[in-house]
Amino acid sequence: MKQSTVATRLKHWWQRQRNDQSPYAASYQVWRRQFLHQRLRLSLQIGILAYVTFILLRFVLGALQIDAVEGSWFVMAATIEAGLVGSLLVLRSPLGRRHPEWIFLGCSWSITLIEQIWATARGEVFTGLFSWTLVFLAQATLMPVRWQMHMLSQVGVLLYYFVAKYWLGLRDLDQGYWNASLWLYLFWFCCICNGAVFLYERLQRSEFYARRSLEAEQRKSEQLLLNILPETVARQLKQNQGTIAENFAEVTVLFADIVGFTQLSAGIPPHDMVTLLNHIFSAFDRLAERHGLEKIKTIGDAYMVVGGLPLERPDHVEAIANMALDMQQAIAQFNRDHNQSFSMRMGIHTGPVVAGVIGVKKFIYDLWGDTVNIASRMESHGLPGGIQVTQTVYDRLKYRYRFETRGLVTIKGKGEMLTYMLLGATESRPSLVSLAS
Repeated sequence: MKQSTVATRLKHWWQRQRNDQSPYAASYQVWRRQFLHQRLRLSLQIGILAYVTFILLRFVLGALQIDAVEGSWFVMAATIEAGLVGSLLVLRSPLGRRHPEWIFLGCSWSITLIEQIWATARGEVFTGLFSWTLVFLAQATLMPVRWQMHMLSQVGVLLYYFVAKYWLGLRDLDQGYWNASLWLYLFWFCCICNGAVFLYERLQRSEFYARRSLEAEQRKSEQLLLNILPETVARQLKQNQGTIAENFAEVTVLFADIVGFTQLSAGIPPHDMVTLLNHIFSAFDRLAERHGLEKIKTIGDAYMVVGGLPLERPDHVEAIANMALDMQQAIAQFNRDHNQSFSMRMGIHTGPVVAGVIGVKKFIYDLWGDTVNIASRMESHGLPGGIQVTQTVYDRLKYRYRFETRGLVTIKGKGEMLTYMLLGATESRPSLVSLAS
């Protein structure tokens, strides 16, 4: 029963390792492949340099007659060096970038197996305790990912050794030196190396997922901030530059209000009323974005948008006029789709404003100045279904848009003002209403 429980746990653990359900699993695989590629390049460079020192040392010892070295050893060492150089060249190719794990095996076996093949050619087997442990430790230290590949490289070396010794019956040069204790030492050395790689990669994967999750949350926070503030203003706010306030010499402000919405929505459940407003204002938001305008705020069933800030543009009056005409079409389309009878009353004025952020909690980007007040009065004193504009706006647009003179209108705080009703453009223009729906 106990064995069955252990086997079940191992099975579940293995399935979790193979079926990573994290949304960042695919990007982690890409990162791990790139990490292995970078570390493998470093490892090959170190290996090439290390074998150059071994060859030079043997050559010097042989020249000084301190330690005689067979000529075949230099051939074997040169073959290993060529294998490492070849692995480095392949690693730099598209194949090496896609499958660095196979270059990893080639790098490992270039050192451990070529020595054994050299010994086999001489009718012997080679038990390289120092070279094997050095290679296995270097791999675990420099390339601590893909523990399965580490184990495969170790198994390949030992499998070749046992095949050469027991199947081919070759003589072991170090038969008296190798004993059960050393084999046990090598076994635990490999286990520790593979365990260290497994634990390191597990930690790296957790850190990678946590970092990506944090980055995703930061992007969400930044997007929420950009939904509240213009990008340039949000950037200033994140830099803690204190009070944010700017003067703009000329912008165009549009106020829009749904006529009689309070009375029309009296018999509508609150949830449905909010849903209707959200549908309408979302369409307006998309229109503002496509016209390159800055939505300032909504107050109840009123909508405020401005052109010419935070980035100045010469055609802000035309952009607002086009926005107003498209808003009329959008509300008409909404009425047809939802069997409603809403109409918009809009007002437009052009002039200087002060724009900035106030407060420390639930702050908003807002506008102040006489221009804002007049635009608001143009809307509140306007006609249902109409777009009322001031003389300033009319003078800027009269040659490209059609107007109807409304005459003198008494405006609170301003007295009588000559106003006009915007009817449309003198020439056909592309509508963005279908894109905003």
